[in-house]
Amino acid sequence: MRTDQILPRLERVFARLDREPERPAHLQTPRMSRHRVVLLGATLGIYLAIVVAVLTTSWLVRLDWQIMFFRPYEQWPQLHAFLDYLVVLGQRGPTAVMVAAWLGWRSWRQHTLRPLITLGVALLLLNITVGAVKLGLGRLGPHYATEIGSAELFAGGDIFPSGHTANAVVTWGILAYLASTVVTRRVLSLVSAVVSLSVGATTVYLGTHWVSDVLLGWLAGLLVLLALPWFEPLIARAEAYVFDLRARLRSLVEAGQVPEGLTGLLVPLLSAGGKWRLERAAEEPSERQPAQPVPSEQPVPPAQPVPSAQPVAVLRQPEAAEPAQVPVPVQASASAAPVSAAAPAPASASASASASAQSAGRQPAARPAAHLSGRPHLIRSERTPGAPAGSRRPPHAERAPVRGAAPRPATGG
Repeated sequence: MRTDQILPRLERVFARLDREPERPAHLQTPRMSRHRVVLLGATLGIYLAIVVAVLTTSWLVRLDWQIMFFRPYEQWPQLHAFLDYLVVLGQRGPTAVMVAAWLGWRSWRQHTLRPLITLGVALLLLNITVGAVKLGLGRLGPHYATEIGSAELFAGGDIFPSGHTANAVVTWGILAYLASTVVTRRVLSLVSAVVSLSVGATTVYLGTHWVSDVLLGWLAGLLVLLALPWFEPLIARAEAYVFDLRARLRSLVEAGQVPEGLTGLLVPLLSAGGKWRLERAAEEPSERQPAQPVPSEQPVPPAQPVPSAQPVAVLRQPEAAEPAQVPVPVQASASAAPVSAAAPAPASASASASASAQSAGRQPAARPAAHLSGRPHLIRSERTPGAPAGSRRPPHAERAPVRGAAPRPATGG
């Protein structure tokens, strides 16, 4: 199959999985109904019957020896390599990791811990029931049998009932127990039955278990699944306790009462689901550090005038006289030239006076401040065409304003 065909199919699969953001409302917790109680009683009766048959060395023990002498692994050696991998589906470690990963993803999507807690309770019941019978009866396996025709009980063994078979029934059957719909539950029940039957038959093929071991293992796993509804109240209380513990840990972390090293480990666990972020709570008044007094801004004193050693003389330029409204004759330019040339005389005199003061070792007088005239500023179009006093440009008689003419526009230039 090409890659461009695989990717769209994977996208459709993940899109289908994303349609269940929370736990379905129609999902009901399994209850201990009447037919379940009857089925549990029948399974328990068969379980006890097999144990009694092995204890009394009945026909079941003779069947065990007959199949052992048949040696299936020698009859079909070509299946040995494949069945060595198939039997891994009954081992506790690999199956528990795979199923726990799937149930953990469902717990995160549905915002509930029930799938994971149910798996833990089921495995705990399996260890208690199967482990107790194994250690109590102490049966040896086919490869370690010492007397032909005997049940090989109380010899220090630990194979009765079969742990691989019982573990396959519980770990794969828990998926059907936690299914969301009836159709899914039926399909997963069929899959778990096929896997558990295959694992049990494989152990007989490999010669690691008697037939009676496998039969008792199937029944032991089925008893655990049938008895799980009795533990649903305990599962609910455990889930509520875990959520309450998480809320208390969150409050402790927010209050800063958890060491920083431990906080870094707890924050990813406490923020599972993305609905909580670490926000430090405000410190208590007793724990706050005393506030340091903030220095108030001192008012800046007004600048004091600097007394000068010598009085400052403020020079004012004489205001220009209003020009006459009559045109000035051209001959007046010759007479105005000396006046204009003599106008800057005070400046040259002050410069020479400062130079003489420096040569004498005295400080020159301070520079006079600029003088701003109180007269309004006029634009060029409003000024009179007459030359101001002190100007070197000769007046033009032909530019005399005409009385009653409209003023020029106020444009720069």
